Amino acid sequence: MPRTGAFVPEDVTVTASGLVVVSDLIHGAVHALQYTSREPQGRWMTVGTYLSPRGLAVDALGHLLVTDYLPGIVQSFVLGPTLESLDPVSMLGLEGPCWVGPGPDGGFAVSEEFGDVQLFGSAHQPLGSLGTLTGHSFGRPAGVCSDAEGSIIVADEQRHQVIVFPRVGPPICLQLEGLERPLGMACTPQGQLVVADAGDNCIKVYQYLREMA
Repeated sequence: MPRTGAFVPEDVTVTASGLVVVSDLIHGAVHALQYTSREPQGRWMTVGTYLSPRGLAVDALGHLLVTDYLPGIVQSFVLGPTLESLDPVSMLGLEGPCWVGPGPDGGFAVSEEFGDVQLFGSAHQPLGSLGTLTGHSFGRPAGVCSDAEGSIIVADEQRHQVIVFPRVGPPICLQLEGLERPLGMACTPQGQLVVADAGDNCIKVYQYLREMA
């Protein structure tokens, strides 16, 4: 565990090199688990401090993305050889950013609590929100991810739904059996959707492409 003592992980992601990165809301930090020849069990290192770190993701270019809830910021940076933060860029002006996930064409998407889902391009430029672009109204957007076809998938915690936003066409609400309170999400290369359901404390796997047929 980190030198700060026990912590409650808020989110977790894994870099291309296999580094496990965890957000620590209680201590306002982001930690990475580093393995060395002297410490084969691994050692937690703090790679950044924030007011209220929440969501984590790695974009298509290998940049680590961190949402900082209270100041309304998403920070993008690269971890150096000694886990130092390189080339940090901050996206400002969000309202309660919680979850972040990779989007199509090297960009990423950020869900705002009780708000919308903001889209950013590969150069960190704002592209607008899913609500504005599609006319969809969210209850409480949570986890976001994208699939191999470039669709953006968003969990709506309040409405117990998962919505697919294809590149072309209107949003599609998936009818997923047993879904109670969807939070974090990820897509597998096989077209499966993995959902962390806080309603019954389960990880659920769906073959969601069948639901869209």
